[in-house]
Amino acid sequence: MKVTIDRDECTSCGSCWSVCDAVFEEDDDGISQIAAKYRVGGDPGTGEVPEDLRDCVQEAADSCPVEIIHVEG
Repeated sequence: MKVTIDRDECTSCGSCWSVCDAVFEEDDDGISQIAAKYRVGGDPGTGEVPEDLRDCVQEAADSCPVEIIHVEG
């Protein structure tokens, strides 16, 4: 499934990496990013994540207070 983060709108609250640290992590500036092993083309805001992590990713997206995590597929 495709996962994207609108990193320009991230408020650095940490909810996504607290809920789903298998997929989301904090960069050096405190902004959320996709873990390197799931990134597409090295883009920290775009990833392809295995289906078995769907619940984790969806929970992280639902917990984001600014709704910048998008799950497709």
